[in-house]
Amino acid sequence: MNIEHIEVFREPGRFAGWPANYGIWSWENEIVLSFTLGHMDVDGGFHARDKSTPFVTKQARSLNGGRTWDVGDPDLRAPGGKGLSADEHVEDIHKVGSALCGQDAPRPCPGGINFNHPDFALMCAKTGLSEGCSSFFYTSADRCQSWQGPYSLPMYDQTGIAARTDYLIDDQDTCTLFLTANKTNGKEGRVFAARSANGGLSFNFLSFIGPEPPGYNIMPAHLRISETDIIVAIRCCERLETFQTSKHWIDLWKSTDNGNSWAHLNKPVEDTGSGGNPPTLTRLKDGRICLIYGYRAEPFNICARLSEDDGATWSNEIVLRSGGGNPDIGYPRTVQNADGQVVTCYYWNDHPEGERYIGTTLWTP
Repeated sequence: MNIEHIEVFREPGRFAGWPANYGIWSWENEIVLSFTLGHMDVDGGFHARDKSTPFVTKQARSLNGGRTWDVGDPDLRAPGGKGLSADEHVEDIHKVGSALCGQDAPRPCPGGINFNHPDFALMCAKTGLSEGCSSFFYTSADRCQSWQGPYSLPMYDQTGIAARTDYLIDDQDTCTLFLTANKTNGKEGRVFAARSANGGLSFNFLSFIGPEPPGYNIMPAHLRISETDIIVAIRCCERLETFQTSKHWIDLWKSTDNGNSWAHLNKPVEDTGSGGNPPTLTRLKDGRICLIYGYRAEPFNICARLSEDDGATWSNEIVLRSGGGNPDIGYPRTVQNADGQVVTCYYWNDHPEGERYIGTTLWTP
């Protein structure tokens, strides 16, 4: 198997991370990736970030299928000019949740979005993970050259909404968001679906995916199987005494009625290591499904599994990259380029005290 590792963004002293919170979008060999950038602090805890300095939202673009990348600032209005989806990693003064007012505050979407536009992209954002967190979204019709929004999302009568980007487009007017709500006790999280059938004018609650868990179920990754069937992979945790010793895995759920109800299908990944890691699901050009995730225990890997039967069974684990410096890795996003290579982007470190950087692995299953 031909595997190539490429650096998207790397700078000494900086913390570049968590692309799964933001998104990846592709048009043949043009690929856009979003992530966040802060500063390092080796005493910052599980994540070696400096909470006293701001995180800023960054955007990387490749025009050659992921082989080289240009990194810059996205053209979007962030509330207060703050970094998106990083409130849990910064002190209060830097939180976007402290700036949800003024001309850049999220507002209801006016509708009229053409979800089927050939250059369309959507990105979700959140104000944190704690009770009361809220979420909003942006749209683009020019391949992420510019973003419209922010557009507010409802609270859906939940104690908090912590959205990461995961959406399913069915036609010009119809888009389903896969989101995470805080549980009844205010802690994260429980996955649900919300659907717009009116061009984004509203996203109405559709269904919870599974019962409220004792730990958390967060960070969904969907794939449409047929006109009626959808599968969703979910990052799961059973809370034990400590964060590091809790059990972490990936569950797969399936709907056969277009997202109105769900049944547990299987557990394609039994263990994702210390702290766990979210999945990606990608339909390959040959019809197989590719599941990718980070493994946050030694030897600290980026891994894949393949399914030839729409997720009913899975291959043995394929290690794409090994030897990270510590568990502060992963959060992948995946597309397949025009040449058939799988392009997997994630954050990585070579040494616990080294900078966190954005890497890409190109490989052919």
